[in-house]
Amino acid sequence: MLQEDVHKYLKTFFDENDSPVLEESPGHLHIQLSVDMDKALMNRPFYWQYLEKIGGVPNPWKMTVVTDENAAPEDINKRYERKAEAIHFGSPRLHQVFNLTKELGSHVRMYEKVARNNLSVQSLPLQPWLNMNMKISYEAEKKRDRLFSVGLCLTNGEMIEGFYNHLKFYPLEPEIPDYCFTVSPLIRPVSGVERIREQTERLIRQENHTWAEEAFAKMREDIELLRGFYSDSEELPDSYHSEKEAIERQYSPVVTISVINGGLFYLHQHPLNVKRFRQHW
Repeated sequence: MLQEDVHKYLKTFFDENDSPVLEESPGHLHIQLSVDMDKALMNRPFYWQYLEKIGGVPNPWKMTVVTDENAAPEDINKRYERKAEAIHFGSPRLHQVFNLTKELGSHVRMYEKVARNNLSVQSLPLQPWLNMNMKISYEAEKKRDRLFSVGLCLTNGEMIEGFYNHLKFYPLEPEIPDYCFTVSPLIRPVSGVERIREQTERLIRQENHTWAEEAFAKMREDIELLRGFYSDSEELPDSYHSEKEAIERQYSPVVTISVINGGLFYLHQHPLNVKRFRQHW
């Protein structure tokens, strides 16, 4: 499921940054990078400096990424000129995309493009939804990351998990459509961010944290083993304390929440009904 999230995130990221997906399977994406994306991702500064100097025609790369290790990457490599790149949680390329997302714009304001069949009907209301897309990292001896998206309705406090997956079904535009108006929020965006943070922390506390208990048990075992090496010492030397601190740093469980991006989305259709809405668009 996590790799499916990576696949969806990458596809949306490139689509929204003028880099169309040329070919796709459940386990890979073949993308025509835009000039800006090539410059940002492919580390070819000398090529672009030379091209701009001579006034040449730009030729941005086509990038192939594999998001499923079972997608036979050797077969995919044969289909394209350049070797496919495996991307997963924790991979440097995915972190680069996350950082680039922040640079390009950490938040947006978008409006649902409403289809109007009868313009004689009064203006349609657009409800404000605050969306936050986050990365949750679970780290002890090993590290695991996952994406987490939440949407909060600023008029009634309703909260929906997996909000990012619902947004992809909406036709969105940066300007408010004609014959529509935005509903005034009862919850300020700043307060909404705090509500989402509290709810995210509450959900994390309710999760199964066997991984943390196992990390503590492993830490105790290693500290006991370390003490055994110094059992003959009347006074524990500084080396013992430094090694003990290193063990504690290695095994101490830590959960961190990082905000990737977010935004305000003014929607007429309720997010849980939007799939059916798009089918009749």
